[in-house]
Amino acid sequence: MENINLIDTFAEFKELKNIDRVTMMSVLEDAFRSVLIKQYGSDENFDVIINIDKGDFEIWRNREVVEDDELEDPNLQISLSEAQKIDSDYEVGEDVTDEVKLIDFGRRAILNLRQNLASKIMELEKDNIYGKYKDKIGDIVTGEVYQVWKKEILILDDEGNELILPKQEQIPSDYFRKGDTVRAIVYKVELRNNNPLIILSRTAPTFLERLFELEIPEIFDGLITIKKIVRVPGERAKVAVESYDERIDPVGACVGMKGSRIHGIVRELRNENIDVINFSANTQLYIKRALNPAKINNIKLNEQDKRAEVYLKPEEVSLAIGKGGLNIRLASQLTGYEIDVYREMEEDDDDVNLDEFADEIEGWVIDALKGIGCDTAKNVLNIPRDELIKRTDLEEETIDDVLKVLKAEFE
Repeated sequence: MENINLIDTFAEFKELKNIDRVTMMSVLEDAFRSVLIKQYGSDENFDVIINIDKGDFEIWRNREVVEDDELEDPNLQISLSEAQKIDSDYEVGEDVTDEVKLIDFGRRAILNLRQNLASKIMELEKDNIYGKYKDKIGDIVTGEVYQVWKKEILILDDEGNELILPKQEQIPSDYFRKGDTVRAIVYKVELRNNNPLIILSRTAPTFLERLFELEIPEIFDGLITIKKIVRVPGERAKVAVESYDERIDPVGACVGMKGSRIHGIVRELRNENIDVINFSANTQLYIKRALNPAKINNIKLNEQDKRAEVYLKPEEVSLAIGKGGLNIRLASQLTGYEIDVYREMEEDDDDVNLDEFADEIEGWVIDALKGIGCDTAKNVLNIPRDELIKRTDLEEETIDDVLKVLKAEFE
């Protein structure tokens, strides 16, 4: 019975597709030999034969035949009279090989062996998963949502391995239910309490890069190179691309006819706004493109501090800055330059800077006005009252007070 039981463990072993035969044989042999050493004090005179395909094994013991009165080590020697019970032809000095049955080891030893094997199998499985995913860091994997918790989601790959997608690695508008299929990249692989922990990410720039490789053959083939990606997941991304083949328009190839190629990526990223930009070694041109869709009149660079002063028409300012400052922030990250935006004013001698009204208008109100591109009193006065209220999101009374203060300046 116990022998059969062990064969079951073997069968489990046979099922492990990921473990190579050599490793498997040596693990099994080690397990048997450790039992032999416990049982007989030595394993050197035993042959362990393992047949993985059948899922069975044999253990043979070799002993030397000695005279009955010279028997000292019953493990290495066998008395002549015992040997002749096996076969009457045996003589002193010959070797006897007989099979050792596990059943003779006793129940305890067999249970230990079984546990030893089971834990070895677990170890091999863990090492195997760890190794497999360690090699996949930065690659896209697809899995099925198995459980959704508050802080993370448990995903199973096609072999049933557990993968974790933490909340902070999800796009803010991601919403998954049990059974959904999820794509993400392998972000990092750690050992926690000796268990492999595979963490996925949908927010890493690499995820966007891999999606580009999947959707755009020219990138996959290396005709177009992605120079840099910056993104605020689910909101906006900027991707700088370059081609070494003059005949290829890298931006056009990535976007596709009417956005057909990029559409799949945008959908996968929950409508993240993706700007594809032609990389340039000319910093000024690169910064200009990075601030797209705003039109820039002039740029002054400070190479030493990595700062850029960008001058544009007042109506272009809010475009350059973008919603919540997103456009300018991503452009800075993409180009590596701190970008400061300035309005190019028509010369107007008697205009007054808003900061000079700090004693009459509260700071946060001035900031709100600057937020929509107004630096000076005349900037504000040139915008209709209703539009000011709408764009600044300030109360009507607040806007009326501001207008009153500013108009008084010019009366």
